[in-house]
Amino acid sequence: MRSLEAIERELDLEAPEQARADDAARLLRLAEEVLEAWLAARGKVPAREQREGFRLLALHHQGAEGVPSFNACRETCREIAYHYNLMTSGAGEHPARDLAMMGMLARHLVLFVGGKMQVEGLGEFCCASRPIREDRATMA
Repeated sequence: MRSLEAIERELDLEAPEQARADDAARLLRLAEEVLEAWLAARGKVPAREQREGFRLLALHHQGAEGVPSFNACRETCREIAYHYNLMTSGAGEHPARDLAMMGMLARHLVLFVGGKMQVEGLGEFCCASRPIREDRATMA
C-alpha cells in the first residue's frame, strides 16, 4: 500500500494533453488508494464491494463508520464518481475540464484524509485541513 505522500506526488504529475477514459480510471484508483490508506490506518481491511457502482463510495461508507466527521468528504467522493462517469460515458462536453476536476477533487481527498490522520477530530468542515497545510509550509 502506497503512502498518502506517494499518492499526492502522482497527483502532482502533469496532466496529459488529451483527456482519455484511462486517465479518469487512474484518478479514480488514486482516490480509492487514499481511502484504503485511511482504512488501513484504522486497522480495517478495505472492502471490495461497490455502492452505486463504485468501490470508492463503498470505501467512503466503510471509512465513515464510527467517525461521523469523515462524512465531510462524502460529496468529494461522489463528485469524483460523477466526473468519472462523464469521462467514460462520453456524455461530458469538456473532457479535459472533467479530468482536471477529478484531479483537483482527488487532491482535496488526499489533503483531507492526510489531515484526519494527523489531527483527531479534523474534518467537521472540509476546509479544516488548512492548519495542517500551513504547518507543513512553515516546516519546509
